[in-house]
Order: sequence, then structure tokens, then C-alpha cells
Amino acid sequence: MKKIHLIRHAKSSWDRPSLADIDRPLNARGISTCRFMAQHIYEAGCCFENVYCSPAVRAQTTIELISECLTESDIEWQTDSDLYTFDSNKLFTWFSSADESLSEILIIGHNPALTDFCNELSNNYIDNIPTCGYVQLAADEDAGWQEISETAFHLTTFLKPKQLMK
Repeated sequence: MKKIHLIRHAKSSWDRPSLADIDRPLNARGISTCRFMAQHIYEAGCCFENVYCSPAVRAQTTIELISECLTESDIEWQTDSDLYTFDSNKLFTWFSSADESLSEILIIGHNPALTDFCNELSNNYIDNIPTCGYVQLAADEDAGWQEISETAFHLTTFLKPKQLMK
């Protein structure tokens, strides 16, 4: 059975409007939220074995900070320029060419692509995956990544930082 893990990058800074979107860093809240969420994401069953990340600075910093906080895990990731997208169709295309030997994949990316992808793939409707939010989706049947658009997935976990920080 295939599992998909999605993490939206943490809160980014808009302090320097002249920066290109891909170069925007995390703000102070984003940094602290990454540190707070790392253990929660791990305990929710996130598999940090097949990790793919957008090249955007905010996405790279998100996985770097999570990795630093999970010292018991040796997290390695691959940067993939195709994941710097705001279009869920591009995520479907990306997954359809994933290595079939992988049973679980973690993506660190962007909205609205992640939220739309989750809603189109699963039986649930999520209004918004918030910054540093985590979603886990599991296939309802045994299928390959090439058939992802025809495969039903269900939402198994949805973590929102604001709900956990209460």
C-alpha cells in the first residue's frame, strides 16, 4: 500500500519584497513552528526515508530545521525543481513517475498545490493545509504510483500547528 506524506513549508518572511519568491526565507514564527512540529510529525508516523523537497528557501529551511530537531533520525532529502509548484496537476504528474519500489513518499512543498492535491486524491475536504501543516494519505488498495490519479486515498492524519499549540 502506498502512503503519501505532505508538509507545507513553514511561515515565510515578506520583509524583503524585492526577493524572488523562491528566495524568501522563513520568519521567526516559521522557525519556531518547525521546531515545535518536528516531534509531532514524527510521532504521527511520518516516514522520513524518501523525502523530496521544493528548491524554495522556505521549503529547504523547513526540512533542515525538522531534521535538526529529530536527531534520532538521519534525514536526507532530494531537492526537485518540479516540486516548486502551486499546481496540483504537476504533483500528480510528479507522483506518476515516482519509483514504484517506494511505498512511502514525503513531499515538502507549497499551497495551493498541496491542499488541492490532497482534496483531489482523498475522501476528505481540507480547506487549507496551513504553514508547517502535515497530512498523511494512505491508498485504499494496492496500486502503483503510475495509477495515482485512479487510486483512492484516505486521509489518516492532519496536523495543524495552531491546534497543537493550544
